[in-house]
Formats: sequence, structure tokens, C-alpha cells
Amino acid sequence: MFSTMILGGLLPFLSLVFLIVCLVVSAVGFRRVVYFISIGYGSSVGAMATCAIVVAVLAEGSVSVTAGILMLAYGLRLGVYLFRRERNDVYRNAVAKDRDRERPMAFGVKVAIWITVSLLYVVMFMPLTTRVARETAGVIDPAPWLSWIGIAIMAFGIVFEALADYQKAQAKKKAPDRFCDGGLYAVVRCPNYFGELLVWTGNLIVGTSLLRDWLTWILATVGYVSIFLIMKGSARRLELKQGERYGRDPAYQAYIAKVPIIFPFIPIYSFRNAKVYLG
Repeated sequence: MFSTMILGGLLPFLSLVFLIVCLVVSAVGFRRVVYFISIGYGSSVGAMATCAIVVAVLAEGSVSVTAGILMLAYGLRLGVYLFRRERNDVYRNAVAKDRDRERPMAFGVKVAIWITVSLLYVVMFMPLTTRVARETAGVIDPAPWLSWIGIAIMAFGIVFEALADYQKAQAKKKAPDRFCDGGLYAVVRCPNYFGELLVWTGNLIVGTSLLRDWLTWILATVGYVSIFLIMKGSARRLELKQGERYGRDPAYQAYIAKVPIIFPFIPIYSFRNAKVYLG
């Protein structure tokens, strides 16, 4: 009753449906733990987007339908990319070495990870979920121009991340043992993570004008801050890994000294000593 009064109408039901969807889809992680946050992540976003599109079409919400299609494209693209990467011999060999150093994980810990990441995906998706629910209830967007700006940022982020992944894959085909510093990687060292942040920034902006109560704002903010800290942690982990692999290469040292780590043109070059991050 409380959640229905605070969140209003369809939103609690949609959130529950999305949680069930994420739990089902991300269960792939029980095969291998990393799948909870890789294949399970992209597939969960794509599955939630599919549900959102269906509801948005019935509500005739053009912004929600467009955002849903973009998030579906994002989830499918990421899922396919990660699946294909898993089949790459070079990547599999590198993962095998890391796996040999891993300790067996208790089933209870896997269950905790499964539930936690599924909840996180739902919270990250909250701005679009809220928008779909509000439009279904007949609420009019007071700032449609802002929502379309969010759509544009989301679309740009999807293209940016996809191009970054493509450029790195091509670079690794030519020189598997060299770091990637061409294309977008000449501007920022983790362009894929920057693109990811743009996607979720766009998602937040898409729902901003319809996040009308403190609870939806808290949930949306937690989701956005979480993905920011996850990308920060991922960039830090990659920095440490590349430092072990290329740290003695003068060209690599020159590269990391002049190219920002995650935000283009913002002179932040390292997260090695970061204290606040996830992942």
C-alpha cells in the first residue's frame, strides 16, 4: 500500500516484473560468476527494455518508446559483443589465467551476487520505468525538450561505446600484445566506459521531468551513482592490469601521461589510488 501511494499505480508492478525478468536472465551467472555482470547485464537491460517498449506502445508514449528501443539496441549490442568476446581465443586464454588464480565461490555468495545485481539493474533502469508508468497513467511531460536531449545523449553514448569496442577489437587483431591507442583511444583511454556513462546519463535525463517524488529520485540517484562507481572501478582495474602488462613500455608510459583515463579532455589520468569505487 505504501509503495503504491508513493510510487503510484503501475510503477511498483513494473518494477517487480523487471526484477523477476532480471533474476531469470542474469541466472546465467551460475554457470560462471562473471556472467552475472557481463552477459547477464546486457541481456537484463535488453529484456527490461523489451517490456518497457510493449507498455510504452500501449500508452502511446513516443519518448518512452524511443528510449526503450535505444536501450534494447544497447542491451542486444552489448550482449552479442560480450558473447563473441567469450569465443575469442586470445580473450579466453587471458581469462583462463585469471580463472586459475580464483578461489571457488560458495553457492550462497553466488546467490547474494545474483540478487544484488538484479536489484541494481532494476534501480539503474528506474528513470525509464518511472516514465513509462507515468505516461501510462496519463501524466503529461512538463519538459519534453529535456527528455529528447536525454534521448540524444543516450544514442550518442551507444554509438560511442560500440565504436570503441569495434576499434579495440580491430586493434587487437592486428597487434594482440600491444595496448590500443588509436581512434577514440587517442582521446580517452576507456572510451567504452565513457560511452556507458553517457547511456545511463541519457536514461536519467529521459526520466528527470517525471521523477516527481523523493523515493523515485532516491532510487534513480542510487542507480546512477552505482553505475558511475562501477565504471570508475572498471577503469581502475583495467589500469592496474595494463600497468602489469605494459608498464615497462616507454610508449605506454607516454600514452597514459597525456590521455585521460575515462573523461575526454578532463585531465584525470589515473584511478590507481581511488578510494571510492565499485567492482
